[in-house]
Amino acid sequence: METFKELYNDTFLQEFSARMQRYATDFREQEFYDHVHAAGWEQLAFKQRIRRISEALTAALSLPYEQVIPILLEVAPECTGVQYLFLPDYVELNGLDHHELSMHALEQLTCYSSAEFAVRPFILQDPERMLEQMNRWADHENEHIRRLASEGFRPRLPWSFQLKMFIIDPEPTLRILDKLKQDPSLYVRKSVANHLNDIAKDHPDRIAAIAREWYGKHPHTDWIVRHGCRTLLKQDHPEVMDLFGYLPNEQVRVSDLVVSTPEVEIGGEIELTFTLFNETSSAQNLRIDYEVDLMKANGRHAAKRFRWVSREFAPGEHPMRKKHSFKLITTRVYYPGVHHIRLYVNGANQGDVSFVLTAPGG
Repeated sequence: METFKELYNDTFLQEFSARMQRYATDFREQEFYDHVHAAGWEQLAFKQRIRRISEALTAALSLPYEQVIPILLEVAPECTGVQYLFLPDYVELNGLDHHELSMHALEQLTCYSSAEFAVRPFILQDPERMLEQMNRWADHENEHIRRLASEGFRPRLPWSFQLKMFIIDPEPTLRILDKLKQDPSLYVRKSVANHLNDIAKDHPDRIAAIAREWYGKHPHTDWIVRHGCRTLLKQDHPEVMDLFGYLPNEQVRVSDLVVSTPEVEIGGEIELTFTLFNETSSAQNLRIDYEVDLMKANGRHAAKRFRWVSREFAPGEHPMRKKHSFKLITTRVYYPGVHHIRLYVNGANQGDVSFVLTAPGG
């Protein structure tokens, strides 16, 4: 599968250069290409390649910033997708001293790729001014711009630096998220939920209180609350578990928790099975999670919680089966050794099993 960094191949760069030459006759294609492929290009990660390309664009268009922005806004509708994040990055790189023009540019460019990263240095530069901008964006008719009002201000946005001031005090952004809690766009609602989930990592009781305040008022808001409380649910936060009706019940029990094989190679998968018994006379709202104690490089274990299912279970017996993969992915490294799995139903530990993860071909 092609990685994000591999999107920036020669064909892509040549096609982008051809577009730029149509809108800027003095665009120096060779200088752009040489700058991109300067020393170390092959080793650069995705975000680093974005910055290298925006630097190359700066070098190949030696015009004042005020003259470059109209060119970029003209070419932008032909440049859609994550691979064009270097256009907003150009604004971040060159536009911090041109606030109004940069805000106009990011507002337009975010509709074609995303300005969620590029907007963050402006937030550090002048948080109050950017909160006012966020407030205006939250009222915009375009879903991409409303999303930017949430996504760009996430305190723990992946692939970016943290916004410490909003980690310490999330209230300024929470007041604006309140505007978006019934947004008709799923694209926006996902961002709001992720923003709430970020805040929950530092202020769990505050998000639990917001969840109780918001929940049950509107279907769109309910979706946001459920998705935004996913970390709190994994942590079995009592107020959130109660809000969603995930209450421990002694008449709900588990038997015969089994892992399919006592040994599995890294890259393979295991299958978990058990039988759930609802011994009450009515359907029960159950959240079933499992926690894997993953072996770390230092020989210690670190627990990682995974969601199995959350739904109503009718009275009676329910066979349960789920596969868990140990396929290698870029965000997780596996180490051989004994691993443990614990099963949780509505936050109550229902048993554990162990297995051995082995090296490939071992």
